[in-house]
Amino acid sequence: MFKILIADDHAVVRRGLRQIINDEPDFEVVGEAQNGQEVLEMIEQNGCDVVVLDITMPDKNGLVVLQEAKATHPRLPVLILSMHPEDQFALRALKLGASGYLTKESAPEELVGALRKVISGGKYISSTLADQLVAEIGSPAPRPMPERLSEREFQVLKQIAQGKTIGQIAENMDLSVKTISTYRTRLLLKMKMKTNAELVRYAVHHGLVDFGG
Repeated sequence: MFKILIADDHAVVRRGLRQIINDEPDFEVVGEAQNGQEVLEMIEQNGCDVVVLDITMPDKNGLVVLQEAKATHPRLPVLILSMHPEDQFALRALKLGASGYLTKESAPEELVGALRKVISGGKYISSTLADQLVAEIGSPAPRPMPERLSEREFQVLKQIAQGKTIGQIAENMDLSVKTISTYRTRLLLKMKMKTNAELVRYAVHHGLVDFGG
């Protein structure tokens, strides 16, 4: 018989989970926690085989509880069951030691399957998250951040984004037009871009533009 601890601050959710889990002949709910501290105490008291843990709970965030639980019980499987979409928290939870991540929109049979997988020592992620991971692995490397630019290149980037011409930038920085053109060429190479329009879009998107002067 596999002992399962449920952790969620909503009684209705806990009741539904208990019913789904107890319908399995080899599963048994041995405790229900409604806040983070209770989770940690019940892990010690009840000797469970797996924890079904929500992220949003009073007193301690579920991810904090996850870290503390794994620090004292590194082999204890923790399955995150959350209202938050996978793209917000799943990867972070897995990196912190979670054995799997499910949203509360998942079907009951998916929950049961996920529990069986993590109890057996595996990791559970949905097909949607698996597709996302594959897509990220195959995507191009992210563009270099502005920190890669020299201070003067960064100033040129900001002024280009403000709509200033090469001549105006040269006057503002007390440099020659040729020097400013060289800086522009360098920052385009470093940012892996080809046009001023791309620089402007990047600067605006990342809040680098100061239109005050």
